[in-house]
Amino acid sequence: MTFLNSEGASSSSSSTRRWNYDVFLSFRGEDTREGFTSHLYKALCDKGINTFIDDKLHRGEGISKELVQVIQNSSILVIVFSENYAESIWCLDELAKIVECNEKDPEVPILPVFYNIDPSEIRNQKGNFGKALAKHEKKLKDNKVQRWRDALIKAANASGWHYKKGCATYKSESDFIQNIVEEIANAKENPTQLYVAEYPVGIKSRVEAIESLLDIESDEFCVVGIYGLPGVGKTTIAKAVYNKIAKHFDGSSFLMNVRENLGTDAGIITLQEQLLNDILGDGNWKVGNRFRGINLIEKRLCCKRVFLILDDVDDSTRIENLLGKCNWFASKSRVIITLRDRHWLAALKEKVCTTYKVKEFKVEQLNKQEALQLFKEHAFPRNKPHDEDYSKLATKFVDFADGLPLALEIIARDLCGKAKDEWESALDMYSKIPNKEIQKILRVSYDGLNDTEKDIFLDIACFFKGWYKDYVVKILDACELYPSSGIPRLVNKCLIVVDQYGRLSMHDLIQQMGKEVVRQQAPKILGKRSRLYCYKDSLEVLTRNKGSKKIRGIMLHSPQPVEVQLHTEAFKRMENLKFLIVENVHICKPLKFLPNNLILLKWPDYPFHWPSEYFPEQLVAIEMPRNCIRLPKLINQECRLENLKDVNLERCEFITKLPKLRAPNLENLDLAFCKNLVEIDEYFGSLEKLKRWNLAHCRKLQFLPSQLRLKSLKYFCLTSCSGLENLPSFHSEMGCLEILYLGESGIRELPSSIEHLTKLETLSLDKCENLQYLPDSIYKLQQLRILDTTTTKLRPTCNSIDISSGYGFVKMKPLDLLMKLDYFPALEMIDLSETNIVTIPKNISRLPRLESLLISNCKLLCEIQGLPQSIRTVLAENCMLLDSQSPSGLLNQVIEIIGIFPNRVCGSARSNKLMDLQFSNYLPSEAEGAEYEDGGISMDQQLSIYFPNETEGAESKDGGRSMDPQFSNYFPSETEGIEYEHGDIAHTLHVPGTEIPKWFNHQSAENSILFWVGCKFPKLAVCIALGPDEAHKRFYDCYVYISINGHKTREYGYFRPSENNYNHLFLFSPCQWLLQQHLIESNPTDQNCVEVTYITCFAHYDVEPNPCIEPLNPTLIKRWGVHVECTCPQESVIPNLPLLTTGHDDDDVVDYWRELTFYGSDDKEEYQSPLVLDDTSISCMSWLVEPTTKLFKLFCFCSPRNFS
Repeated sequence: MTFLNSEGASSSSSSTRRWNYDVFLSFRGEDTREGFTSHLYKALCDKGINTFIDDKLHRGEGISKELVQVIQNSSILVIVFSENYAESIWCLDELAKIVECNEKDPEVPILPVFYNIDPSEIRNQKGNFGKALAKHEKKLKDNKVQRWRDALIKAANASGWHYKKGCATYKSESDFIQNIVEEIANAKENPTQLYVAEYPVGIKSRVEAIESLLDIESDEFCVVGIYGLPGVGKTTIAKAVYNKIAKHFDGSSFLMNVRENLGTDAGIITLQEQLLNDILGDGNWKVGNRFRGINLIEKRLCCKRVFLILDDVDDSTRIENLLGKCNWFASKSRVIITLRDRHWLAALKEKVCTTYKVKEFKVEQLNKQEALQLFKEHAFPRNKPHDEDYSKLATKFVDFADGLPLALEIIARDLCGKAKDEWESALDMYSKIPNKEIQKILRVSYDGLNDTEKDIFLDIACFFKGWYKDYVVKILDACELYPSSGIPRLVNKCLIVVDQYGRLSMHDLIQQMGKEVVRQQAPKILGKRSRLYCYKDSLEVLTRNKGSKKIRGIMLHSPQPVEVQLHTEAFKRMENLKFLIVENVHICKPLKFLPNNLILLKWPDYPFHWPSEYFPEQLVAIEMPRNCIRLPKLINQECRLENLKDVNLERCEFITKLPKLRAPNLENLDLAFCKNLVEIDEYFGSLEKLKRWNLAHCRKLQFLPSQLRLKSLKYFCLTSCSGLENLPSFHSEMGCLEILYLGESGIRELPSSIEHLTKLETLSLDKCENLQYLPDSIYKLQQLRILDTTTTKLRPTCNSIDISSGYGFVKMKPLDLLMKLDYFPALEMIDLSETNIVTIPKNISRLPRLESLLISNCKLLCEIQGLPQSIRTVLAENCMLLDSQSPSGLLNQVIEIIGIFPNRVCGSARSNKLMDLQFSNYLPSEAEGAEYEDGGISMDQQLSIYFPNETEGAESKDGGRSMDPQFSNYFPSETEGIEYEHGDIAHTLHVPGTEIPKWFNHQSAENSILFWVGCKFPKLAVCIALGPDEAHKRFYDCYVYISINGHKTREYGYFRPSENNYNHLFLFSPCQWLLQQHLIESNPTDQNCVEVTYITCFAHYDVEPNPCIEPLNPTLIKRWGVHVECTCPQESVIPNLPLLTTGHDDDDVVDYWRELTFYGSDDKEEYQSPLVLDDTSISCMSWLVEPTTKLFKLFCFCSPRNFS
């Protein structure tokens, strides 16, 4: 199995490379070609050493690219220094290239042969060497000779062989040659070197990551466990690490196939003897039995610094049988273990290596670039030319293998040399018929599972891939499979993955392996398989009534909606059926039978009621949205649904009342969009285990239980329940509720018992038109993070004082909620959009966690008296009375929080177009999208169009990261040494306005701005002035990109203006640390060129926003600008010029001199930029790039002016 580095073999470590030649011979042809060198070459070849010799006579021309490649692909570089070697420019160029290759890869040795020449003559460059170099210096004026001198010194200082005729060291020249050959042969056949890979793509970076974990300079002993998917290259990487660092230890050993050998005493003894012989070196060690072997290993190796690799370990107990307690290792020793099950690392820490460090490294699949390279290396050996069709097919195979090196290699080897139509056929075949060679490797991990773990794995592979883990755990728990312990075991064995959202996933080839295990249960008889997952197979069984009690799960999922008729008694013989999943299938006749043992029933759009004899007592989950079920009929059966935990009856039109349901363990109830639902039974007000209850858009709902005593409820949604006027009271045991959505409901008041919701984090009262007041008890919601309210008025209260509460409300009249906002210390977002507020008081600035303030369409809002330092986003669309640009206005408050200093800019800077004079006093500020610490956005969906892309700083298609994310934990941060203020975040501001502040030192009417920065990227702010209303006849997307030093373009901002956003300013400031990281990855120097661009395009709602779709430059954006403390070069001679043709048609005759503005005395007029009028409003230089404007600019300063 092989895999490798995206930079190519030439940049890989020498221990992992595939060399074209063992030895490269460099020599002076006129001195030794027909004598010594030809004899040496023949002797090397006779020994089986693949040696390159250049037989051509070269007279003056430079060395070719082909020869350079030969040098780069030779594992040993031999230089035959002779008396006249330095006279040849060719030889010296070749030598310089040899030394360069050695410097790039020190593992490739330089071996000099001093043939009838004293090494000191070369080191000191005396004698013939000194004369030759002096002669070259007279002819060549560049620094090439110095390069030669340096190369000669380095090569002459290397360890090699010295022969002088008549010297007694060697009997003869033949004896000297034989000595060289033997030493080279021994070096080539170094027994410590292991074969790694034919094409080691991707190995180098992974080896370096493991080296970092091993930290061989440290005195402490440590163990590193390497784990990952079967076939991902764990052993291959371990071999490469071994080859690279084994030489740094007193002894080393690589023990292969430990899992197989440790199964018997004979196997253990074999490994113990190999370990002793590898490290002690005499090859005669015999241990007799494993106990004596452990004793010998401890005694003989305890004083040695050893490097040991144990390949394919599956049990920590077995390591004890091999090595004992592992407490005998000397300091600075290192052990690497490759294993399929991460769990054994934890056991190893607890049982074996109790006093030593045990570190982990997970081998991730190859990224797409690496995978494609590896595939092509095997499919098109020796870079055989191939057309675009082959490349497209190769990409499809790479997608299929999904970065698994084992699969890439096997598939590519199979396709090598085959015709295009065979490739196309193979692509279809691989997706349907698993490759036996791949399956054999992948199945080893499955075979190591116990029976319940195998069932869990097969259920996930056949039915539950992509489902939420917590949901699947409920289902499998009811099957008595103990998934709470089984799923972590599968994760540790890398058979499945639980992603960041809690969903179950697995590699496609692992899933294919699981499905193949099921198919092999009965290859020819569908009804005897345990699980049916293929649509055609399931359809055949259900239409022809071929079921049996062996079937535990069926998935009938049509790719497209289809109408079929299942056999009405298709399920009668499936008495052990646990899972029934039907999607996109409409049946014409009702079923007569469903198995009573069903645990999961998922059948959206089922058009009939359940069979009359079906009693769903075992059901754990019902997923039947848009069905015709009639709940009273079900309830009348007096079923006790003790196991029922999840019910989804969304959009069921036949449900008018939710009667008493005997389901005491119910956890999730979804009745959203049940448009005829009117009443819910009192029973549902006291379900102790209910966690999530969704009644959104039940517009006729009027009656809820009078009191809610739901101890476990965390989420309650009544959004758009427009018929609901009265909320039930909340019992004091409702302390678990975190999210309460009441937006667009008909409620008239909030009950004072809302104070019992002490863990409430989100309260939405958006567009509750009947709600006039809030209860004063709302102040007791100390955990509130998000508040979205239509009104800020408090209900008048009595004259009493509540001293015990600590709030002390005395004679409260209708009071504005905003005056007491500091009573909500956890508040992160306030949405006051479309309210009648006039002033946001200063006390809002005392909210320590407030990140988002949404105040759009507050038509009476005039003032915001202060903002907290934590603010990230302010959306103030259509607040036309709001003061935004005065010294105390919103804009200045935001830039102060960001840390922008308007007066600190450079004296001149670059833009790629000359800007119109009418824009010269304007351009934007800062503020960009807020991302939460967990990387998500917890705000209302309306915010998403104003935030930078979630992958802010993520590269565009032509960009890439310099380091795979999987290695980020193993290397120090590239931004070390650069300090940023604590909590560096992005900021966004959207506010009415047409003029961009003067202090934006880079402004343009075009879509690109250039400037320069040093080694540390300063704070950056971008402002975009949106065009007039007529530009908004369609919705647009706007993307802002940044490129540094001409490459690595990345998206940093995205917004979608609404139809009411004309004459508004959109400002954002990206995270400074992301900009610094971007700079570090862009080949930085002392001066770095930054280009900021924007792209606008029509918004497409049926696809994700895409700047490549219908690109355009409408009047959507009038102007824009950037503020940055740049390092742009000062241009004192050429000032900023206005665009002189502004306001003129193409055919107009323009008096350009009259267009220029002059300042100064009458006797000495000189041109001054209208932008440079005082020290506080200096703008950067806007450079001309169009040829015509460049020519005119030159004319302006070179032509005399008639001042008469």
